[in-house]
Amino acid sequence: MDCCATTTPSAFLASGVATSSRRRRISPEAGRAIEILGHAIEYLADEFVYTGGALSARDGQVEAMQLLMVANRKIYFACPEIPTVGERFRAWLGWRTA
Repeated sequence: MDCCATTTPSAFLASGVATSSRRRRISPEAGRAIEILGHAIEYLADEFVYTGGALSARDGQVEAMQLLMVANRKIYFACPEIPTVGERFRAWLGWRTA
């Protein structure tokens, strides 16, 4: 599962820090962790909707989903960014970037 993923340019972390729209190299272990966390988040969201819960930041299910989403983002952003074609070309030529 050595795949690449991107984020939207306007994406933001929960802390308000802008994220990168660069592709990332996701290891099989990180990919599996992201997949498991995604299933857990989806399960909690489905259960929340099914029970008809009121959307509140103090709701335990909502807090659990937020914690899982933070963990998901931490794993994703710990994966290394893939250099752009321009960066690879400059590195191949031995040019330095300012």
